[in-house]
Amino acid sequence: MMPKIPPGPMKITALAAGFIMASLDTTVMQVAGVTIQESLDASLSQLTWAVDGYVLTFAALLMLAGGLANRVGARRVYMWGMATFGVASLASALATGIEVLIAARLLQGAGAALFMPSSLALLVRAFPDARERTKVLGVWSAIVSSSMALGPTVGGIMVGVFGWPSIFLINLPIGIAGMLLTRRHIAGGGGDARPLAAPGHAAVIVLLAGVSLMLIEGPQRGWSAAPVLAAIAATVLATVLLIGRERRTDNQVMPWTLFRGARFAGANAVGFLFNAAFYGSLFMIGLYVQHGRGASPFQAGLQILPLTIFIPFANIAFARISGRVATGLLLAVSFLVAGTASLALTALSAATPYWMLAVALGLTSIASGFIAPAMTAAMVNAAGTRHANTAGSVLNANRQIGSLVGIAAIGAILAVTSGWTTGAALSSLLVGAAYIASALIAWRLIHLPERREATATTAATVAGLAPEAQPRHAGKTSRPGSPS
Repeated sequence: MMPKIPPGPMKITALAAGFIMASLDTTVMQVAGVTIQESLDASLSQLTWAVDGYVLTFAALLMLAGGLANRVGARRVYMWGMATFGVASLASALATGIEVLIAARLLQGAGAALFMPSSLALLVRAFPDARERTKVLGVWSAIVSSSMALGPTVGGIMVGVFGWPSIFLINLPIGIAGMLLTRRHIAGGGGDARPLAAPGHAAVIVLLAGVSLMLIEGPQRGWSAAPVLAAIAATVLATVLLIGRERRTDNQVMPWTLFRGARFAGANAVGFLFNAAFYGSLFMIGLYVQHGRGASPFQAGLQILPLTIFIPFANIAFARISGRVATGLLLAVSFLVAGTASLALTALSAATPYWMLAVALGLTSIASGFIAPAMTAAMVNAAGTRHANTAGSVLNANRQIGSLVGIAAIGAILAVTSGWTTGAALSSLLVGAAYIASALIAWRLIHLPERREATATTAATVAGLAPEAQPRHAGKTSRPGSPS
């Protein structure tokens, strides 16, 4: 008789399935892109749509999906998302033309937007004990980081051995297992009557779609082409309508009052820039090592590995040193390391040995492993426990928008440059600049307010006052009643 597996691991497996699929599909496409482009006779802009289309619907629907989970129940929305993602994955694998693949990838992103916020809500509810939940979150982070780290290598092997459709077919057994385990081990629950702010979310969708079309199609069609001008007009109109609506209603898409705090605003700013730089770089490197250096999909998977493999180890290291090093300082130093490594790649040439590329990618990987949890910690500390869930949704949405813009921007650079080495060098310049800007933001908006708050707490202790008796917000950027 087979031993019975305790429910804890089954719950983790059920709720990690979605994250594993989403992480794999984000990274394996960087390796499979060249093969897909050749097999489906796609242009660079079409390939960029196949990669960025997924991120577009993911980013645009993430906040709406979180509100939907609150309204109808997290488990129900999680199951909807898993089913949608599975159907879209099958459609992607069966695509015989690039247009069909792009449509399927858009649907995949919608599925991911449904299950991602729901899975976190279900995880918190499935493990009510705070101590147990902390351990579970550690396991959860390791699973997600490992799936992302191994994505390029797994993708390279699968494309080389089974062909590019296999990177989508692998989602089917994972998704089915996740849905079955969820039905058996995750308790359901009703929602509430909270309104969805649908008009605001619609404006966000139009805005992001317009930005994507501008950045992807502008370099190909020309900035004066009718579709590009229409995208610009739609983006401006959606922005104006969104701002006007957000100022008039209490049912806002974003909790804008949280952005009054310097640390919260800083965490979201660096979150946007980090995802733009990291995923833009990942998109560029996948194309460069295959087009510019002649690597096969399997070789490309191995050559990209330094950019992701050290992330889980740096996550663990962050957990050990985070109590001794200020979060803002750690963020600033990590961004500075990533920026320096990326700027070094601006010297890429046909004669550059691979080991130099690997060292730069490895340093970026280590820095990224510190940056991701530090951003989340800075955001949670700034928002406080009362707004933690909302703040987490905002940060995740902001980061996905960053990925969308970063991939589109790198695609635009590669489209207008004459060679892959030149394109990679210019892309590295943009990526490095984003990391350096993030370092400055982390120092100014996160570290300095943290230091001022720590100084105020120390002064209160010396004066014989309890720290909680002092004003929580320090610095001229804070306002009474606003989160710091």
